[in-house]
Amino acid sequence: MIYYTADLHLGHANVIRFDNRPFDDVDEMDRYIIDMWNVRVNVDDHVYIVGDICLNNSKPADKYLAQLKGHKHLIVGNHDGKLIKNQKAMAYLDSINDILQIDDNGRRICLCHYPMAEWPGYYRGAWHIYGHIHNNKNEAFYNMKEKEKALNAGCCINNYMPVTLDELILNNNSFKELEDDL
Repeated sequence: MIYYTADLHLGHANVIRFDNRPFDDVDEMDRYIIDMWNVRVNVDDHVYIVGDICLNNSKPADKYLAQLKGHKHLIVGNHDGKLIKNQKAMAYLDSINDILQIDDNGRRICLCHYPMAEWPGYYRGAWHIYGHIHNNKNEAFYNMKEKEKALNAGCCINNYMPVTLDELILNNNSFKELEDDL
């Protein structure tokens, strides 16, 4: 199975307020995200993390990654600089890329942490999966909202768990329909 997620921000206390996440503290958030991941993901599954695994974390990144099942593929985000310098953490990742194109059951996917106006395969029906904007309804959100095959993998709009492409499509459609009160 192939799953997608982004902007986990494990260990990052301020993201709870920033994203209006439903957690009392960073320990509760980290436990929930790790538990939800492991409920869904099996050891042979592939998870594409579209940036920002952790930030301002007091625990080393490898302590988080060691707890997560499956083959983990990082698409580097703007907050992954410290993580990619941690050799122990890198041992838990199967691949690390700035941008990556994959096939998911016959559907072509372009993965990049940043939302792009056009991506490889854009004019040939390829999907674009991105992160970076979390659950913000900002200019980038409104630009991407009009692109049917652009999907935000941010964990906060995907129930804090890795999701399949079909689930990502449903969650994005639901998020786009919500009132602008987030």
